[in-house]
Amino acid sequence: MNMLRKTMSAVVVSATLLAPIISTPVWAATAASEQQATANLIQQLNGIKSLSANFEQTTKASSSAKAPQKKGLGAQHMNQTFKGVMKVARPGKFYWETTSPSKQTIATTGKMVWIYDPDLQQAVRQNLDEQVANTPALLLSGNTAQIMKSYRVTQPNNGKTYYTLFPKQKDSAFQSLTISFGTNKAPSLMILEDSLGQTTYVRFNNVKVNPSIPDSTFNFAPPKGTDIIDQ
Repeated sequence: MNMLRKTMSAVVVSATLLAPIISTPVWAATAASEQQATANLIQQLNGIKSLSANFEQTTKASSSAKAPQKKGLGAQHMNQTFKGVMKVARPGKFYWETTSPSKQTIATTGKMVWIYDPDLQQAVRQNLDEQVANTPALLLSGNTAQIMKSYRVTQPNNGKTYYTLFPKQKDSAFQSLTISFGTNKAPSLMILEDSLGQTTYVRFNNVKVNPSIPDSTFNFAPPKGTDIIDQ
């Protein structure tokens, strides 16, 4: 689970990416009601049947944050930019490949998650239980009704398409998730905050909405000689 959290929450982009979100003065913004925010987010997500994008990701620690612990990222991962490719087909199909500076692949068809590290010649295989399914990036491939059941949704400015989600479960891997949608109605930025004082940024580019993605993309088969670990 630590490896999954590292890859999914090690994340991107400089703090300047926050500018489109925080540029409007608080006094000028009118927040949507929780009910309306939820309805607006459902509408956004329901328009996405499949998705492909490149991503960049980085994690930063606040000046008051504690030293990295086992559940967070190691010091060597802080402020480091990871790049790769993401592909999604709803419901439940997800492919996430980190290509630099190191390689790692995460793939699921909705029942089993594979986490493959070619450098270690190791693959972790685990059931896609509710806790794993709630990992932030996997939310994009999830069931809308389940997402709304698991999170409290807010829309700080009802004139802008960004939302902040708060997990209802106390043992969630993160404290808040902000997701912003671009002009093509596809996610452009995700911002995660955790209990260790770490903020993770994920920026999506070259986004394609509802492309045709072969099912074989999500059917991971470990290469011969791979050490398989069941969790």
